[in-house]
Amino acid sequence: MADHDERDVLAAGLSGALTPFGHRLMARVYYADTDFSGVVYHARYLEFFERGRSDFLRLAGVHHTELHDGKHGEKIVWVVRRMEIDFRGSARIDDVLTIDTRTDDISGARIYMAQQLKRGDEVLVEARVEAAIVGENGRPRRFPKEWIAAFMPGRCDRARSSRIGSCDNR
Repeated sequence: MADHDERDVLAAGLSGALTPFGHRLMARVYYADTDFSGVVYHARYLEFFERGRSDFLRLAGVHHTELHDGKHGEKIVWVVRRMEIDFRGSARIDDVLTIDTRTDDISGARIYMAQQLKRGDEVLVEARVEAAIVGENGRPRRFPKEWIAAFMPGRCDRARSSRIGSCDNR
């Protein structure tokens, strides 16, 4: 196998996959993720969720580097405005976890996402995230219309078929 072919094969699963509901990412718990007892340290779950959101963005065609470089007219960044987390169970070293991310709503400059971290079918942690995009000046920027279809799979089709709502920003 040529080097570039091997790299493509290895990288294919690196960012997880888009799903009918949003995005799914698999991750293993490493020693560095745990406290002295081998249980995942509570703050590390934020990092697992961040990876899920970032890879969702990447696979949906929104790249942090392009945002930073001003591809959309000005430099913009994502900021987390609010996060609620419910801890239901603990992950342990060597567990293989699934991080599911879906978009619940998009309004103006804000996106509302729901995330679950599971071991097999067992939900260990759930999070609700409100994020926004802001310009270099720190002010909110309206969510680009072309991103709505990418972040809310099926929303535009449902809106057209039911003739209620649209894919326009509110």
